[in-house]
Amino acid sequence: MRMQTEENPMTEPARFLTLQFLEWVADRPRTYADVMETWRTSCPRLSIWEDATSDKLVEFDRGGSGTVVLTPQGRAMLEAASSSRASPDRPAAEGSDRR
Repeated sequence: MRMQTEENPMTEPARFLTLQFLEWVADRPRTYADVMETWRTSCPRLSIWEDATSDKLVEFDRGGSGTVVLTPQGRAMLEAASSSRASPDRPAAEGSDRR
């Protein structure tokens, strides 16, 4: 997964997992050990942690706490996703009104 650009669009599953990761980091202080225990994978197609760090969505807190925090870019991505989910103009997902 990479940041979405015209040359390199983010797939919907990768975008969903990245947003889930960012929400998890934003929820409360997370140590590097927490992140590795929860998000590390040996699957090259699910490199959410690695991609989030290389895309500068998260970083280690430089204040000495040793926690992983959202960067301004990570917070902006999370806020943009939150506002788009809350938008009343957003069409319902196909098949979501089935009973």
